[in-house]
Amino acid sequence: MLRTIRDLFAALVPPPQAADLAGVDHTLQLATAVMLVEVMRADVEIGDAERRAVIDALRDKFALADDEIARLVELAEQTARDASDWFGFTSHINAHFEMPAKLRMIEHMWRVAYADGQLSAHEQHVLWRVADLLHIPHGAYVHAKMRARGDSG
Repeated sequence: MLRTIRDLFAALVPPPQAADLAGVDHTLQLATAVMLVEVMRADVEIGDAERRAVIDALRDKFALADDEIARLVELAEQTARDASDWFGFTSHINAHFEMPAKLRMIEHMWRVAYADGQLSAHEQHVLWRVADLLHIPHGAYVHAKMRARGDSG
């Protein structure tokens, strides 16, 4: 009887390592979403095309259901409004993404910037600062921009 109850609790409570990994995944997803949202917020007016670009980027980066993506974007927008800097987000991304994943993220950020057909100086500045914090080489940054611009038409 006692063993059965212990087994039941063991099945219900994930091992600490699994819980830690889930927390890391959620934090990484939020950090990525915040950076995408920051590009969207850099525009004077946030349009549907930019919001769709953020959702498409998150769908490409993470295996999440539509309702999870919607909640993540909502949380990212609130977190971005409350954040005083980007260092905590980019540090987490640097710790968990290899360079190809960071480059793909920058490319997605450029797609968000180009989504409305106009690229503002503020959007460019946000991308430059984030790329710098992610230690993206300048040539790779420019290539990501060119790929995103080519995709946007």
